[in-house]
Amino acid sequence: MTEIINSISGLLWGHVLVYLLIAAGLFFTIRLRFIQFVQFPHMIKVMFLSRRGSGDGISSFQAFCTSLAARVGTGNMAGVAVALYLGGAGAIFWMWLIALIGMATSFAESTLAQAYKTRDEEGNFRGGPAYYMQYGLGKRWMGVIFSLCLILAFGFVFNAVQSNSIAAAFEVAFDIPNYAVGIALVVGSGIIIFGGLKTISRFAEMVVPFMALAYLLVALYVCAINYTELPAVFMHVINSAFGLEQAGAGAIGYGVMQAMIQGIKRGLFSNEAGMGSAANAAATATPNPPHPASQGYVQMLGVFVDTIVICSATAALILLSQQLTADSGLTGIALTQAALEEHVGSWGAIFVAIAILFFAFTSIVANYSYAETNLLFLEHNHAYGMLIFRVAVLGMVMFGAMGELPLVWTLADISMGLMAIVNVIALFMLSGVVVWLSKDYNAQRRAGKLPTFDPSKHKHLDNTIPKGVWHK
Repeated sequence: MTEIINSISGLLWGHVLVYLLIAAGLFFTIRLRFIQFVQFPHMIKVMFLSRRGSGDGISSFQAFCTSLAARVGTGNMAGVAVALYLGGAGAIFWMWLIALIGMATSFAESTLAQAYKTRDEEGNFRGGPAYYMQYGLGKRWMGVIFSLCLILAFGFVFNAVQSNSIAAAFEVAFDIPNYAVGIALVVGSGIIIFGGLKTISRFAEMVVPFMALAYLLVALYVCAINYTELPAVFMHVINSAFGLEQAGAGAIGYGVMQAMIQGIKRGLFSNEAGMGSAANAAATATPNPPHPASQGYVQMLGVFVDTIVICSATAALILLSQQLTADSGLTGIALTQAALEEHVGSWGAIFVAIAILFFAFTSIVANYSYAETNLLFLEHNHAYGMLIFRVAVLGMVMFGAMGELPLVWTLADISMGLMAIVNVIALFMLSGVVVWLSKDYNAQRRAGKLPTFDPSKHKHLDNTIPKGVWHK
């Protein structure tokens, strides 16, 4: 069974997703006229406006923090270390590349999620790929497949991965038994999860900016004390990405492919561009300006912050150290801890343990919110069923803290890959709608107006988006 699962994962990532995700990123980058580069200043401006919301939904900033809470987790600290260990320094280049072109894909999925969002029984906005598959394409069966994959991945598998990383880090730093960490995580997660969507978004808004800033400040300090080595590290990344350092060694093709696969796989696991997960958070916002594309701009910035900023910080900590060697046998969160400990002393391992606690814990609660949205899409929203689901999620948190998870990581890769395939197909099919929404938004900006969404301007949107959200 393990061999079969590993073979499926290898097929998905080695022969399908590497090319599909790059193709999607390039497709939307070109069709949206290099929006992630040309409109970068506007992306920052929209972020400053994003704290303004209304009484009938959470703000764009809260939605941004919720999506960033799910993005910034194990992938940024343990995942980067795994990519470096398995793919070498060149994996970081491919991680950067998939993030830069993936920003356009993120714009597409988040904008569509806003356009096709609905209201739940409590008045909260809900949406995401499953919803634009049902309403925009009229293919509910695609939405069902996507929802099942997301619930498996984000409701169960990824939460086990997050709790496993927290438990491993605390065992190294404080020698705390895994079961004790697991119990604490279950209690803390349960309090927030049972509080509902708005509790999750408020928690993310408070914690995410603080944790990201603290981690970046430490990484900047390490770069500052090693500034003379930064050019050599950067060239090492570029040379490794294209096999220049292996020239003459007969392993160029294999080395480059490993770097590419690991960089793209771990990059997607971290920033989720094209996977469709962050779009579930994007749909919950009351955007400012009141147009679906404004949330697309906000979520593009989330991909940039996650990978170009935070993942690069972890890569710098490791590559500026002497810990990335075959002899050390270190990988995952232990490699990141050892690297920072080398730079700053014994408190480095403790700091990483605390950082991964914040990063992974916020990921657990944000991941749950994604799964809940898709459970509602499947119309399993009765109180008893939701209680069973929440208990099962918390059970996986406990299981992750206690268990060894190599097989779980592989299952995560497969479920994530299937999500991405279904979502990217839907994005291609709805690309015309994405382009129209982008042009409509920017045309209003150029005319000096506050961009406002009027679905009656687009016949397909007017006929397919759910009633009672965007219609006057």
